[in-house]
Amino acid sequence: MTIVLLGYMASGKSAVSKLLGTALEIPVLDLDEYIETKEGKTIPEIFETKGEIYFRMKEHLYLKEVLEMQQPIILSLGGGTPCYANNMQLIHEYTKQTFYLQTSILEIINRVKDEKAKRPLIRAISDEDLPEFIGKHLFERNIFYQQATHCVLTDTKTIEAVVEEIRKIVIKQIDEKIN
Repeated sequence: MTIVLLGYMASGKSAVSKLLGTALEIPVLDLDEYIETKEGKTIPEIFETKGEIYFRMKEHLYLKEVLEMQQPIILSLGGGTPCYANNMQLIHEYTKQTFYLQTSILEIINRVKDEKAKRPLIRAISDEDLPEFIGKHLFERNIFYQQATHCVLTDTKTIEAVVEEIRKIVIKQIDEKIN
């Protein structure tokens, strides 16, 4: 079983995937970490030295590589992964267990405001311009995020509550397949 978590930056994909992996006893793979290992550079370094187009091409290649392993895995995507190179279509060829961790603009801002330097997409955006940038960006990406099979709202929820919500959906679907 492949479970894919997607959503905008700071929606909790990495944290949720780790805890969900423990809860379901399934290995976890963070696509950004996988790319960094394969490329021998951090995502910001790849963006800086090779550019976004190079990164998106490699991201698609490594996503396909991971999905083709066809092993039980919880895969945490980068925020932009679903939006390029028909990646959502590719993902749905391998699994229907896709979860959009939907997070509001205000919550995203609260989560990223102190770590902008680590995030290439917003590094150069002023605090004043951040709400408008995130709002527009989220609007553009939403059409891809909404293609996920399930949507889980994350605002006001603990990581544990989000994990439990996903776990219940997955267990219910496993039970339905068995019965």
